[in-house]
Amino acid sequence: MTAMTPGSNIPLTAQRVAVDVTAPVRLDVSGLLLTADGKVRSDDDFIFYNQPAGPGVTYTSGGGASPDSITVDTTAVPPGIEKIVVTASPDAAGQTFQGIEPTATIRNADDGSVLATFTPPQLGAETALVVMEVYLRNGAWKARAVGQGYANGLAGIATDFGVSVEEPEAPAAPAAAPAPVAPAPVAAPPAPTTPPVDPRIAPPPPQGAAPAAPVPAAGGKINLDKGRVSLQKNQTVSLVKGGRPLLSQVKMGLGWEPAYRGKDIDLDASVIAYGPQRNHVDSCYFGKLSIVNGAIKHSGDNLTGEGGGDDEVIVVDLGRLPQDVTGLVFTVNSFSGQKFTEVAKAYCRLLDAATGEELVRFDLTNAEPQTGVMMAKLIKQFSGEWEMTAMGDFVKSRTVRGMVKPAAQAL
Repeated sequence: MTAMTPGSNIPLTAQRVAVDVTAPVRLDVSGLLLTADGKVRSDDDFIFYNQPAGPGVTYTSGGGASPDSITVDTTAVPPGIEKIVVTASPDAAGQTFQGIEPTATIRNADDGSVLATFTPPQLGAETALVVMEVYLRNGAWKARAVGQGYANGLAGIATDFGVSVEEPEAPAAPAAAPAPVAPAPVAAPPAPTTPPVDPRIAPPPPQGAAPAAPVPAAGGKINLDKGRVSLQKNQTVSLVKGGRPLLSQVKMGLGWEPAYRGKDIDLDASVIAYGPQRNHVDSCYFGKLSIVNGAIKHSGDNLTGEGGGDDEVIVVDLGRLPQDVTGLVFTVNSFSGQKFTEVAKAYCRLLDAATGEELVRFDLTNAEPQTGVMMAKLIKQFSGEWEMTAMGDFVKSRTVRGMVKPAAQAL
């Protein structure tokens, strides 16, 4: 195995290679097929989670538990494509690579053997990175360590290589307030339209200007038709795919990292079930791992937040939920008393329990000095479909018992 440095290259001894990119935080990994002039032929040559396959190049999600990966089948790369660049950017909007240097691992995609690794050194204000490239030279395929950073995010990389980046539209009008009794959905922006560009890519700002904050598009409703959805606070996604409500088992995974100063932190994930009048039906937490006849189950307590992937998981069988359960609020509490400003990272994500596919993700940012947070809510609509809304609302409470009343008010 070779430890590469910026600019170094190796000959590829396998026809199919995978480039895994990992970091202490969740990354978005992409691949771009480039011609001799260093540009894509069209937006179809931009391979990422919403467009996971192209000629000879595929994207594989690690689901948060393992690295995202770009696989290159050099025998299937079309004529005229001379280079595939592998890029990465932090999943959390605006986060830089300062202190979270990624590592790329090149391996034989058929037997898993590692060919080389590369960790770009001395990163700082970069919010996106060309990590590595697989390229054709004199009829032979090679891999080169790059480590070129961009301060204007994935949009800077995309436009540099010729991908079309849509201008953001005007913000949506504020949604009407929910009815005073029955839970009501919150209006949300639509899924991105074709071409299927990553919804978190905003156009790069003019030279010298500050990067623009992402602006949701007006009208419509996000669903799961275009793949994984990354929500911001107060945004809503309808759990509908292919025109049909999702009524199978889903997993709500909640994760966090230990406190910044290295102390363990005991966060407890819970879900509170409510009826149509916002009445409390039951709560599922580490002290009560199964409620509503087993339709909601908890994985058990994690006392430190150590380890990769989800720290606690709650499984919800949407199809088995009783008719009198119309609202679910997912909460996290700091039982040890540390405030969320001391937590390195907290997130929640919804997965299809059958396939492990990540459907929706919400990364908690701009934490407040409180001991409880309402992460997300699921509300059943009159049509029978469920809608998930990212919340990120903080409460002073170390236990789920103290979350019951504020969560009911938030429905």
